[in-house]
Amino acid sequence: MSTYWVYIVTNDLNSVLYIGVTNDLARRIEEHRQKLVPGFTAKYNLSKLVHFEETNDVRSAIEREKQLKGWTRKKKNKLIDSVNPKWNDLSPSIGS
Repeated sequence: MSTYWVYIVTNDLNSVLYIGVTNDLARRIEEHRQKLVPGFTAKYNLSKLVHFEETNDVRSAIEREKQLKGWTRKKKNKLIDSVNPKWNDLSPSIGS
């Protein structure tokens, strides 16, 4: 059975959020860190993992990603605050 993650990354100032889905969270965060994928996350230096959710169903992961992307910034902030009030980088807890 596969595992999928919906995740939120931000920059050092917590000023920009990016929401994504992956089947390998540690690898994906490292790709963001190394700016291996050109685009939004590289442009805004988004590599600090501040929230993630795990599921075994790819459809529910994609649906959750779409749901979160539709939320206001205030609602996204409240979600992060509820599990990570200091907005710490959670990537050390996922291993590499």
